[in-house]
This record gives sequence, C-alpha cells and structure tokens, in this order.
Amino acid sequence: MVLIWSAYEPKDQFTWFLEVLPAFIGFILLAMSYKNFPLTPLLYTLILIHMIILFVGGHYTYAEVPLFDTMKEVFHQTRNNYDKVGHLAQGFIPAILAREILIRLEVVKASKIWLNYIVLSIILAFSAFYELIEWWVALASGEDAEAFLGTQGYMWDTQSDMGYALMGGILALIFLSRYHDKQLKNL
Repeated sequence: MVLIWSAYEPKDQFTWFLEVLPAFIGFILLAMSYKNFPLTPLLYTLILIHMIILFVGGHYTYAEVPLFDTMKEVFHQTRNNYDKVGHLAQGFIPAILAREILIRLEVVKASKIWLNYIVLSIILAFSAFYELIEWWVALASGEDAEAFLGTQGYMWDTQSDMGYALMGGILALIFLSRYHDKQLKNL
C-alpha cells in the first residue's frame, strides 16, 4: 500500500525511481532466496520498515518530507533531516542482515567481537558505496540529481550520512543481538 501511495504523483519521477530502486532489488533478492535461505521474522520486519522509509523518501524526496519540514521549523534546524533517518536505517537494518548471513554461514564462529567488527565494516563499506552511487548519478544526470543527493547545502553531508549509518549499525548490534540470536535458534 505504501508503494502504491509513493508512486502516485511523486514530487519528482526520476528521484522516486532512484530512491525506490533499492527496495525493488531487495524484494527480488528476498523472493529468490525465500525457499533456500529464509530469514528471521525480525529481519523481514526490519526490511519492510526500510522499504517504507525508502518509499516515503522517494515520494517527497528526502529533503522535503513534510513532517521533517515541520520539525525543522519547530527545532530551528537549517535543513530537513529525513535523509538522516534513511541513513540511520541504512546502518541499522543491514547490520542485522549482515549479522544473520555471517552467523548462519558460519563465517565468524569464535568471537562476538570479530562478528561485530565485520558487521560494522560491512555497514561502512555499503554506506560508502551508496555515497559513490549518489555521486555517479549526480555526474551522469547533472542538476536532476540534486533531489537524489539531498545535501541541502551541507558540505559534510556525505560524511554525516556514513556516520549515521555507522551509528545505526552500532545501535542494532547493541539492542537487537540477543533477540536476533533467539530467532536464529528457531530457524
């Protein structure tokens, strides 16, 4: 339902496509792997939340989500910070995905410290790669990519985006690891 709403008269069609494309790719990968490698209910729920965040950002553009425009005024901020929610989720949700894959494939067996280190490294690598994709799109499409980049004049936007992804990954590991372990035992 959120996807249908998102696709109906978005602010910018090209930006909408760019923002929701990762959700479509993720959905295809989930559908292809469902029988052979089903995920935990926690992870499916987190992925759905992440898709909704992408759909909302795609509909309005990340720089113009109305609730965050209101928050900008109320809290005297200089920018609409919905993109920071997206980047926090870009670390939070993939941290559990990476954790689940690493544990289930027994990539890291001996140490939770190494597991957490590798998960956070994956999060930072993915976040940096996403920032590179944004840059490539901006170079390829020129001004059309401004809504996709969503920098809003903030010169440290790329670095703060990666910082929010790292923070999301850390929070996911702190608050969800034990619950995730219980669900992994039930698979």
